[in-house]
Amino acid sequence: MSVDLTTYEAVIADWDGTCVDSQPLNYRSLAAALQPYGISLRPEWYVQRIGTSGAELLAELGVAADPRLVLEECGRRIIRELPSLRTFPTVVGWVEAARHAGRPCAIASGGGGIVVRAGLAATRLDVLFDHVVTREAVPRGKPAPDLFLEAARRLGVRPDRCVVIEDAEEGLEAARTAGMHAVDVRPWVSPVW
Repeated sequence: MSVDLTTYEAVIADWDGTCVDSQPLNYRSLAAALQPYGISLRPEWYVQRIGTSGAELLAELGVAADPRLVLEECGRRIIRELPSLRTFPTVVGWVEAARHAGRPCAIASGGGGIVVRAGLAATRLDVLFDHVVTREAVPRGKPAPDLFLEAARRLGVRPDRCVVIEDAEEGLEAARTAGMHAVDVRPWVSPVW
Protein backbone atom coordinates (compact mmCIF):
# COMPACT_ATOMS: atom_id res chain seq x y z
CA MET A 1 0.00 0.00 0.00
CA SER A 2 1.43 3.39 -0.94
CA VAL A 3 0.58 6.80 0.44
CA ASP A 4 0.10 9.78 -1.89
CA LEU A 5 0.18 13.07 -0.02
CA THR A 6 0.06 15.13 -3.21
CA THR A 7 -3.75 15.06 -3.24
CA TYR A 8 -3.66 17.58 -0.36
CA GLU A 9 -2.65 21.24 -0.56
CA ALA A 10 -0.15 20.99 2.32
CA VAL A 11 1.64 18.39 4.42
CA ILE A 12 2.25 18.74 8.15
CA ALA A 13 4.54 16.19 9.76
CA ASP A 14 5.25 15.35 13.35
CA TRP A 15 9.00 15.04 14.01
CA ASP A 16 9.80 12.51 16.76
CA GLY A 17 8.90 8.97 15.79
CA THR A 18 7.45 10.11 12.47
CA CYS A 19 10.30 11.53 10.39
CA VAL A 20 13.07 10.19 12.61
CA ASP A 21 13.63 7.28 14.98
CA SER A 22 14.20 9.58 17.94
CA GLN A 23 11.99 8.04 20.62
CA PRO A 24 14.73 5.73 21.99
CA LEU A 25 17.15 8.68 22.11
CA ASN A 26 14.52 10.88 23.76
CA TYR A 27 13.87 8.19 26.37
CA ARG A 28 17.58 7.71 27.19
CA SER A 29 18.12 11.47 27.43
CA LEU A 30 15.13 12.07 29.69
CA ALA A 31 16.04 9.10 31.89
CA ALA A 32 19.58 10.47 32.31
CA ALA A 33 18.30 14.01 33.00
CA LEU A 34 16.03 12.62 35.76
CA GLN A 35 18.71 10.53 37.52
CA PRO A 36 20.08 13.43 39.63
CA TYR A 37 16.58 13.83 41.07
CA GLY A 38 16.35 10.19 42.11
CA ILE A 39 13.74 9.33 39.48
CA SER A 40 14.10 6.10 37.55
CA LEU A 41 12.25 6.20 34.24
CA ARG A 42 10.91 2.82 33.10
CA PRO A 43 10.90 2.23 29.32
CA GLU A 44 7.43 0.64 29.35
CA TRP A 45 6.00 3.67 31.19
CA TYR A 46 7.60 6.04 28.67
CA VAL A 47 6.47 4.06 25.60
CA GLN A 48 2.84 4.20 26.78
CA ARG A 49 3.10 8.01 26.82
CA ILE A 50 4.79 8.68 23.49
CA GLY A 51 3.26 11.84 22.10
CA THR A 52 2.91 13.45 25.52
CA SER A 53 4.86 16.68 26.06
CA GLY A 54 7.93 16.64 28.28
CA ALA A 55 6.32 19.07 30.75
CA GLU A 56 3.29 16.78 31.08
CA LEU A 57 5.54 13.74 31.61
CA LEU A 58 7.44 15.55 34.36
CA ALA A 59 4.19 16.62 36.03
CA GLU A 60 2.90 13.05 35.96
CA LEU A 61 6.16 11.83 37.49
CA GLY A 62 5.89 14.44 40.23
CA VAL A 63 9.31 15.93 39.52
CA ALA A 64 10.07 18.54 42.20
CA ALA A 65 12.75 20.29 40.10
CA ASP A 66 12.07 23.14 37.69
CA PRO A 67 10.73 21.35 34.59
CA ARG A 68 12.49 23.86 32.33
CA LEU A 69 15.90 22.86 33.75
CA VAL A 70 15.20 19.14 33.37
CA LEU A 71 14.00 19.60 29.77
CA GLU A 72 17.01 21.77 28.91
CA GLU A 73 19.37 19.07 30.20
CA CYS A 74 17.40 16.46 28.26
CA GLY A 75 17.70 18.62 25.13
CA ARG A 76 21.48 19.00 25.55
CA ARG A 77 21.83 15.23 25.79
CA ILE A 78 19.69 14.71 22.67
CA ILE A 79 21.70 17.26 20.67
CA ARG A 80 24.98 15.53 21.58
CA GLU A 81 23.66 12.29 20.05
CA LEU A 82 22.05 13.74 16.90
CA PRO A 83 24.77 12.44 14.56
CA SER A 84 23.40 8.93 15.23
CA LEU A 85 19.77 9.91 14.49
CA ARG A 86 18.15 7.62 11.91
CA THR A 87 15.46 8.85 9.51
CA PHE A 88 12.47 6.81 8.39
CA PRO A 89 13.03 6.61 4.60
CA THR A 90 9.40 5.81 3.75
CA VAL A 91 8.07 8.91 5.49
CA VAL A 92 10.87 11.09 4.12
CA GLY A 93 10.03 9.79 0.64
CA TRP A 94 6.39 10.84 1.05
CA VAL A 95 7.45 14.36 2.06
CA GLU A 96 9.95 14.55 -0.81
CA ALA A 97 7.23 13.54 -3.28
CA ALA A 98 4.91 16.22 -1.88
CA ARG A 99 7.68 18.84 -2.19
CA HIS A 100 8.40 17.79 -5.77
CA ALA A 101 4.69 18.22 -6.51
CA GLY A 102 4.91 21.78 -5.19
CA ARG A 103 3.15 21.20 -1.87
CA PRO A 104 4.27 23.29 1.11
CA CYS A 105 5.34 21.28 4.13
CA ALA A 106 5.76 22.00 7.83
CA ILE A 107 6.88 20.26 10.98
CA ALA A 108 4.49 20.46 13.96
CA SER A 109 6.19 18.97 17.00
CA GLY A 110 5.62 19.03 20.73
CA GLY A 111 9.39 18.99 21.08
CA GLY A 112 11.55 22.00 21.85
CA GLY A 113 12.48 24.24 18.94
CA ILE A 114 16.24 24.10 19.52
CA VAL A 115 16.26 20.30 19.54
CA VAL A 116 13.89 19.85 16.58
CA ARG A 117 15.76 22.39 14.41
CA ALA A 118 19.10 20.79 15.34
CA GLY A 119 17.70 17.39 14.36
CA LEU A 120 16.41 18.73 11.05
CA ALA A 121 19.85 20.18 10.29
CA ALA A 122 21.71 17.02 11.40
CA THR A 123 19.60 14.82 9.13
CA ARG A 124 19.56 17.42 6.32
CA LEU A 125 15.75 17.26 6.27
CA ASP A 126 15.49 20.99 6.96
CA VAL A 127 15.34 21.70 3.21
CA LEU A 128 12.02 19.85 2.96
CA PHE A 129 10.07 22.06 5.36
CA ASP A 130 8.87 25.63 4.92
CA HIS A 131 8.02 26.09 8.61
CA VAL A 132 8.84 24.46 11.94
CA VAL A 133 6.24 24.84 14.70
CA THR A 134 7.27 23.60 18.16
CA ARG A 135 5.93 23.66 21.70
CA GLU A 136 7.05 27.24 22.30
CA ALA A 137 4.74 28.58 19.57
CA VAL A 138 1.40 27.51 21.03
CA PRO A 139 -0.35 27.50 24.42
CA ARG A 140 -1.33 23.81 24.34
CA GLY A 141 0.38 20.70 23.06
CA LYS A 142 -1.15 17.61 21.49
CA PRO A 143 -3.87 16.28 21.78
CA ALA A 144 -5.02 19.91 21.45
CA PRO A 145 -5.01 20.99 17.78
CA ASP A 146 -2.93 24.15 18.35
CA LEU A 147 0.35 22.97 16.78
CA PHE A 148 -1.36 21.78 13.60
CA LEU A 149 -3.58 24.84 13.30
CA GLU A 150 -0.56 27.12 13.68
CA ALA A 151 1.33 25.16 11.02
CA ALA A 152 -1.62 25.48 8.60
CA ARG A 153 -1.84 29.21 9.33
CA ARG A 154 1.87 29.67 8.57
CA LEU A 155 1.53 27.64 5.38
CA GLY A 156 -1.50 29.69 4.34
CA VAL A 157 -3.65 26.60 3.77
CA ARG A 158 -7.08 25.83 5.23
CA PRO A 159 -6.95 23.03 7.81
CA ASP A 160 -9.32 20.80 5.83
CA ARG A 161 -6.90 20.90 2.87
CA CYS A 162 -3.95 19.70 5.00
CA VAL A 163 -2.77 16.20 5.75
CA VAL A 164 -0.91 15.32 8.93
CA ILE A 165 1.55 12.45 9.23
CA GLU A 166 1.81 11.20 12.82
CA ASP A 167 2.95 8.28 14.98
CA ALA A 168 1.03 8.86 18.23
CA GLU A 169 -2.60 8.70 19.30
CA GLU A 170 -2.36 12.20 20.80
CA GLY A 171 -1.19 13.61 17.47
CA LEU A 172 -3.82 11.78 15.46
CA GLU A 173 -6.49 13.11 17.82
CA ALA A 174 -5.06 16.64 17.44
CA ALA A 175 -5.22 16.34 13.64
CA ARG A 176 -8.84 15.19 13.73
CA THR A 177 -9.78 17.98 16.15
CA ALA A 178 -8.09 20.47 13.80
CA GLY A 179 -10.28 19.19 10.94
CA MET A 180 -7.31 17.75 9.05
CA HIS A 181 -6.77 14.45 7.32
CA ALA A 182 -4.29 12.17 9.05
CA VAL A 183 -1.96 9.32 8.13
CA ASP A 184 -0.84 7.02 10.94
CA VAL A 185 2.77 6.15 10.06
CA ARG A 186 3.15 3.30 12.54
CA PRO A 187 2.58 0.58 9.92
CA TRP A 188 5.54 1.96 7.94
CA VAL A 189 8.11 2.78 10.64
CA SER A 190 10.13 0.49 12.86
CA PRO A 191 11.73 2.15 15.90
CA VAL A 192 14.98 0.58 17.08
CA TRP A 193 14.94 0.26 20.87
